[in-house]
Amino acid sequence: QVQLVQSGGGLVQAGGSLRLSCTASGSIISINGMAWYRQAPGKQRELVAAITSGGSTNYADSVKGRFTISRDNAKNTVYLQMNSLKPEDTAVYYCNADVNSPYLGRYWGQGTQVTVSS
Repeated sequence: QVQLVQSGGGLVQAGGSLRLSCTASGSIISINGMAWYRQAPGKQRELVAAITSGGSTNYADSVKGRFTISRDNAKNTVYLQMNSLKPEDTAVYYCNADVNSPYLGRYWGQGTQVTVSS
């Protein structure tokens, strides 16, 4: 069984920074892509940022230049550094990972609240 456990998040003023972490554990052979999604109240879940096993990244237009996704393959961990936060970034953030264990499956973290006050 594979689990993704998130940490970080919380309440921050506009313009501030937060860092989210997400660590995968269990019977893991390898991890392909990892990503962060978010869901604001009354809205659909949306992709925020993604990173391949080789380190290639892509970002939603709304966070480009402010958020940075990175990963530590040795620790099976993905990070999301969020700078210059805006009230519209307020949402529950979820990580996911495509894990070979040995069968390929997509797993999700438990979600963490990020609230940006104006």
